[in-house]
Amino acid sequence: MMAKSPTKVVKKLSEKEWKELSKAEREDIAELLQSMDAVRDVNEEYVEQRTFGQHAADLVAKVAGSWTFIILFIFWLLVWAYLNTEVLGPRKEAFDPYPYVFLNLILSMLAAVQAPIIMMSQNRQSARDRLDAEIDHEVNVRAEMAIQGIDERIQALERKLDEAKLLILADQKQLTH
Repeated sequence: MMAKSPTKVVKKLSEKEWKELSKAEREDIAELLQSMDAVRDVNEEYVEQRTFGQHAADLVAKVAGSWTFIILFIFWLLVWAYLNTEVLGPRKEAFDPYPYVFLNLILSMLAAVQAPIIMMSQNRQSARDRLDAEIDHEVNVRAEMAIQGIDERIQALERKLDEAKLLILADQKQLTH
């Protein structure tokens, strides 16, 4: 069975109102109906819409928010402190002696760059959540419309059954009289 185009469906539903619409309004309705037919994948849309910067922000947030990063970062800080205090400190060759001013500068610069990048990624996640909610809403509307259609068909069948019962009862009464 060949599916009807959304434009034909709308025209059939209300030929008079369809003719009264402008061409742009008709195109908008047809486009809306066609987009309702399409199945949307939030993950696919999310990945396809990312720019290079957004992809980089997501990657930085993914790496910086992992236990691997935290453990390696703590290890790197301990090595830095040990190297400058215990190994190079006694020989007066420490490149960053205690109180580790250079390390503090590096950590401040890292935080200054990393925080906005992570916030960009969080904004992207919020946008993804909104897209997910939009798709969920579309699915719910489609399901509600399908349920209404099924309910209407069931009611029509019930009316036909009631009519058939009445006809059978009428036939039985005629046969008994």
